[in-house]
Amino acid sequence: MDYAEPTVNANTAFSSGYTGKGITVAVIDSGIMDHPDLDANGQSRVIYNQDFAPNTGNDYFDRFGHGTHIAGIIGGNATMSTGSNYTHKFLGIAPNVSYVNLRALDQNGNGTDSSVIAAIQAAISLKSKYNIRIINLSLGRPVYESYTLDPLCQAVEQAWKAGIVVVVAAGNDGRNNSANTLGYGTITAPGNDPYVITVGAMKDERTLSRGDDMIASYSSKGPTMFDHVVKPDIVAPGNRIASALPAGLTLTNTYPQGQIPWTYYISNGNAGPSTYYYDLSGTSMATAVVSGAAALLLQKDSTLTPDLVKARLMKTASKSFPASSVATDPTTGQTYTSYYDLFTVGAGYLDVWAALNSSDTLTSGKSAISPVVTYNVSTKQVSLVNGSNVVWGTNVVWGTNVVWGTAVLTSNNVVWGTNVVWGTSSLSGFNVVWGTNVVWGTSSNTSEESIGVAVNGEQ
Repeated sequence: MDYAEPTVNANTAFSSGYTGKGITVAVIDSGIMDHPDLDANGQSRVIYNQDFAPNTGNDYFDRFGHGTHIAGIIGGNATMSTGSNYTHKFLGIAPNVSYVNLRALDQNGNGTDSSVIAAIQAAISLKSKYNIRIINLSLGRPVYESYTLDPLCQAVEQAWKAGIVVVVAAGNDGRNNSANTLGYGTITAPGNDPYVITVGAMKDERTLSRGDDMIASYSSKGPTMFDHVVKPDIVAPGNRIASALPAGLTLTNTYPQGQIPWTYYISNGNAGPSTYYYDLSGTSMATAVVSGAAALLLQKDSTLTPDLVKARLMKTASKSFPASSVATDPTTGQTYTSYYDLFTVGAGYLDVWAALNSSDTLTSGKSAISPVVTYNVSTKQVSLVNGSNVVWGTNVVWGTNVVWGTAVLTSNNVVWGTNVVWGTSSLSGFNVVWGTNVVWGTSSNTSEESIGVAVNGEQ
């Protein structure tokens, strides 16, 4: 990421003094390793560490690499890419945030429901002591039951109701057609919960303009299994994101091609791989971008509730998309067509500066939980359904057309009528690709029942 992601106007926010100062983000991931970009005045901005990962011997450091990369996207301060000799500056979205490091994943990026739930509960208990306002969950697992029954979803709801903004990855299964849905219905848990902010990934093409940006074909699509909740809520840059990561970890050792060349960001640098920065792709990275954006909103106004943060981010998101786009897997040559409906892009493309300038409020007692959709078999029409206490559709400010745009329900008909999505929601025969073997644009149908992180890539 170059200079706080200009494609989402985070650079404008930074130039105006918004840096996340005073806000703490709980990163529940594979841990956070020491890195100069995560320090301030020689002191680490990681103010608390605890290990919940299974069989790791109470070692809270990041041995995998994913969690540190995530922390850098949220709030790296570009210490190791700042100066007269540097041609690119890798600055996080909120470079003055503090971190609470709650390690829940092991050296291979895997964990369990219990490890993640314990970390979420720890974040809730530590909220007041460390001013934890955001939990970043760049992880997930397949959906096995309704969010109303899933303990993982109930844990994130508990955090939300405790006043913590919970930001979750949508998953990286947008290419999964094993259920003949072309990747629809592949949102992972706990991103299927209607309270949290669920994030899909865009390809920013490493240009300053957002006019050439496209959805990443691997970004998981809604609606959610069992409950048919509209997800993702928003999309953000997630493809080939450069961020802080030291060498010598599982990711850097296994996939050295992800290390940024010195020559990319240093004048007259040598051709070797950087020991400070690394490229990763996935909805995990996009999630961290949104967490950073939430920190900026909370720095500007610390009284914002999680629901108002979510609502402002969604309403102000850009609704300008093409009808469709085509991506080509660089390894296999296979092409994937993506349609820009609400199950693919949610309420739109994150615009940090627009969200910071929003003054919209929520009526007392109204929430911003994501709506569900219903399908009429006779008319083949899809409708959004909100509860009586939900803000969407209550007035002109929060009308569904304002938040999601005017054509999102008619962009693509491939999902309508599919039994897997609209019928019994059976998971029989449904493989979810969730593992570290999907990294550089290759495809796999392996699945893991444990929680894990997924990193995927398009060139």
